[in-house]
Amino acid sequence: MRFDVVTLFPALFAPFLASGVTRRAYESGKVDVRLWNPRDFAQGNYRRVDDRPFGGGPGMVMMAGPLARCLAAVQAQRADGAPVVLFSPVGRKLDHASVEEWSASQGAVLICGRYEGVDQRFIDRLVDLQISLGDFVLSGGEIAAMALLDAVARLQPGVLGDADSHQFDSFNAALDGLLDCPHFTRPEEWEGLKAPAELLSGHHVQIERWRRDRRLEITARHRPDLIAAARVAGRLSPADEALLAKLA
Repeated sequence: MRFDVVTLFPALFAPFLASGVTRRAYESGKVDVRLWNPRDFAQGNYRRVDDRPFGGGPGMVMMAGPLARCLAAVQAQRADGAPVVLFSPVGRKLDHASVEEWSASQGAVLICGRYEGVDQRFIDRLVDLQISLGDFVLSGGEIAAMALLDAVARLQPGVLGDADSHQFDSFNAALDGLLDCPHFTRPEEWEGLKAPAELLSGHHVQIERWRRDRRLEITARHRPDLIAAARVAGRLSPADEALLAKLA
């Protein structure tokens, strides 16, 4: 799959694409990432990409022209009709289900806005989808783009050291959409705190029951909405419900 990232700050992506376990996805081309700077498509001596907002007010607005010309160059090279995505507070919140959809897709063109935003005419005419990371504002769309790229890359086969690792992430269907359980490693005792005896028992059924109970407990405490969704979907067993009743 291929993601073309339109950004005024392509240098921000260099360390991101060359670090961590997801680096394998980018270097192998499993997730092909190409960077485009709209300033290269701006006109005039100053290659201006922003201007003051009509009607007054603080800040600057990214101009439609340079973005549109940059996008046209991207689409001419791709020629596959990939969706154009803008990271924006009005967009659908990125979640695990949508990441799984993107991980099986052809990719997209990712538009990273800056300043006060992007000229609405560009959005209305050329943007197919808007995505948000949550109810907060970033300085630009680059961090959001990196979040999407990282989440997608780690789902590609052969990227993680253990092929089954992502199957047990929080929100995954293998966990029935619950949050993950706590994890422990050596030493068995650290500063007077011992690892749970169940995890040291070697009894696989007991270990899995402990993990399931902790997932239910943590999810009920921090994300009761996920418990409700699992219940509606019929993913909770009688033993699960008995534990939840006890916790309540």
